Amino acid sequence: MKILVLNCGSSSVKYKLFDIEKGEVMAQGGVEKIGLKDSFLKLTLPNGEKVVLEYDMPEHRSAIRNILNVLTSKEYGCIASYNEIDAVGHRLVHGGEKFNKSVLITKEVIDKVKECYDLAPLHNPANVTGVEAIEELLPSVPQVGVFDTAFHQTMPKHAFMYALPYEVYEKYGVRRYGFHGTSHRYVSRRACEFLGVPYEEQKIITCHIGNGASITAIKDGKSVDTSMGLTPVEGLMMGTRSGDVDAGALTYLMDKEHLDSAGVANLVNKKSGVLGISGISSDMRDIEAAIAAGNERAKLALDMYEYRIIKYVGSYIAALNGVDIIVFTGGVGENQALTRESVTDNLSFMGVKIDKELNAGLRGKECLISTPDSTVKVVVIPTDEELMIATDTRDIITRQ
Repeated sequence: MKILVLNCGSSSVKYKLFDIEKGEVMAQGGVEKIGLKDSFLKLTLPNGEKVVLEYDMPEHRSAIRNILNVLTSKEYGCIASYNEIDAVGHRLVHGGEKFNKSVLITKEVIDKVKECYDLAPLHNPANVTGVEAIEELLPSVPQVGVFDTAFHQTMPKHAFMYALPYEVYEKYGVRRYGFHGTSHRYVSRRACEFLGVPYEEQKIITCHIGNGASITAIKDGKSVDTSMGLTPVEGLMMGTRSGDVDAGALTYLMDKEHLDSAGVANLVNKKSGVLGISGISSDMRDIEAAIAAGNERAKLALDMYEYRIIKYVGSYIAALNGVDIIVFTGGVGENQALTRESVTDNLSFMGVKIDKELNAGLRGKECLISTPDSTVKVVVIPTDEELMIATDTRDIITRQ
């Protein structure tokens, strides 16, 4: 079965084509700058070489058509025709309380996703546009939606409710939803497979840390708490997002800087986090280089970034009443050894130990980095959200 996975952003489309039976990625790439004059499609060849193809792509439909044309082209293609695509799996960002699992996409499903537009105004409309483009271009191909929020729908009410008037939950659905759910679900399951332990009997903390970052507490295979909230702004300090901040500070800044709601949203989403503190970049590679050059604000940004991770891990150990496995994933979690060391060093009081030499040389590979006498297993598991989407898509399609 060949499954195309699409992740449609506001101005981009990422794709992977899987031969799911063989567990192979047949093709992958993405379109960027949709709607701009310099839009392009970048694909990765089987030998790892990158190829950039420039096209005029004013909207998502043309972007997806170009992806399909490349997949079937003589020069870069891997399938003879569109007919070889058996199903399409989509990343859908926000399902609100309406979806707690992946679903076959129908008109009713799309109508419910559209009802969540207010909760994810940048992501959900783009996601739906991708679904509608496939409906037009591949009308007979079944589609499956995999929600970022679905995995976290098992959180108990005392964990997902905010201490705001109950009426705002009833009227507007204001509560914690959490994101990165597909990643947290994949790496927690994969960590247990890797370690050879039963998934439904573990207390796990998954740290998806990168430019966007969140931490999830998982008990017996279910998410019981997560750091992102109604939106992806809450929780950890991120590349350009503020993470947790006193709401009173925001109303204060609204008065002082004469900001409206759009101005505050821009402040906490685009101008804060590592970029806002360092004044240099949101990319941790740039921050590390600046620290090596003696930049104090870059050092402060990294210290704050790591401190927030330590605090959330510690609080989730308390929420779980202990922890069996800690998982690092995401761009920073998979590749930044010093951050992993910083976090685990602050858990030494409870017997967490890692092999620092092994950790120091590890980038982007599955590995058990805790020592044999550590009280907690600490693992690095590269995330694969696309594979999770493809697997869900296969499972749903074969049940039909």
